[in-house]
Amino acid sequence: MITRIWRGWTSRQNAAAYQDLLLNEIFPGIEARKIAGFRGISLLRREMVDEVEFATIMWFDSIDAVKDFAGQHYETAVVPPKARAVLARFDTSSAHYDTVVPAPLA
Repeated sequence: MITRIWRGWTSRQNAAAYQDLLLNEIFPGIEARKIAGFRGISLLRREMVDEVEFATIMWFDSIDAVKDFAGQHYETAVVPPKARAVLARFDTSSAHYDTVVPAPLA
């Protein structure tokens, strides 16, 4: 299993709008693609002094499944235009890890 991790930061004022965009549009859009080998996505949020950090963690069966999601340049971050509009900054690439111990079931 492969774990894909990405981070983005937004202003405190845009944090609620960004979270809503993720939960109600972007994540459902990913699920709707029915990518073979995609196992799920998790969202983390961290309040900071002047901004809010978000991290996404995605799980895939293989790098080939990651490529089905992100394309041949799979390390490049997938950040839709609506997300870019409310993010102050973001990682331009995603990190990929071999999953040694999978996340617990929620």
